[in-house]
Amino acid sequence: MTLLARVPANPAPVAPLRRGRYPLLPYLLLLPGAAWLLVFFGLPLVQLAATSLYDPAGSLATGYAMTWAVDNYPAALQAYWPQFSRSFLYAGIATVLALLMGYPLAYAIALKAGRWKNLLLVCVIAPMFTSFLVRTLAWKTILSDNGWLVGLLRDVHLLDADGRLLATPVAVVLGLTYNFLPFLVLPLYASLERLDYRLLEAASDLYASPVGAFRRVTLPLSMPGLIAGTLLFFIPASGDYINAELLGTPNEYMIGNVIDSAFLVRLDYPQGAALSFLLMAAVLAVVFVYLRRAGTEEVL
Repeated sequence: MTLLARVPANPAPVAPLRRGRYPLLPYLLLLPGAAWLLVFFGLPLVQLAATSLYDPAGSLATGYAMTWAVDNYPAALQAYWPQFSRSFLYAGIATVLALLMGYPLAYAIALKAGRWKNLLLVCVIAPMFTSFLVRTLAWKTILSDNGWLVGLLRDVHLLDADGRLLATPVAVVLGLTYNFLPFLVLPLYASLERLDYRLLEAASDLYASPVGAFRRVTLPLSMPGLIAGTLLFFIPASGDYINAELLGTPNEYMIGNVIDSAFLVRLDYPQGAALSFLLMAAVLAVVFVYLRRAGTEEVL
């Protein structure tokens, strides 16, 4: 008897899956995370918004009155627009530098490293095991006037005899580039690591040069990682204040330094809160324009 003869002519129908039995289950699973965001992000954000509208004439000693002082925003922007522009300028330059260094690094790890891939990834991530403050202080030593780097640049006449790197915009940009570089490299690596190498072989078979294959195959397929990496780099870099504090002078202060001073030194809470919301709005505007120009497929 053949195997087909054993199969019944009219098999019993399979019972359909029961759907909609627990319609609220997905929302219940989201509840802990939503509650966490509400308590530790939503409510503080609302409180910060209220603080930004307090009477600027108040103080901690006399107390603040809610006067819906919307003028706090234009006044804060008028007083500190140089720090705002400097923050985005430094963050933009650092993002470009990090991209120029990070893309070849991510490409080499993803496509050329072979059995050394895991070791190189550890080398990229390892600095983050150290405190952000310690890493920035290490750069303060590297860039010091008596350090080996300044001495080398003076020997090759790239710096004058009395030239320096520390306490300059160059030092702040270098610190930003180094400290946030892993945030750009890792998304790029993840995007390049998923790249099908057969596509590059096909491009080569179709007589594409290495540059042409990169421009037409590798770069477009890595765009999601590139966009995500540049955003993950730019957003924290634009709000940073540690690098400007330790590697620069008041002439290099960014808006994060002003916000830190408003809350902890001058105790001007309405101005600090207004500057915080202005920074948040500016970053969101930059991100929105960037995503509209670059595209959001597979990024969000």
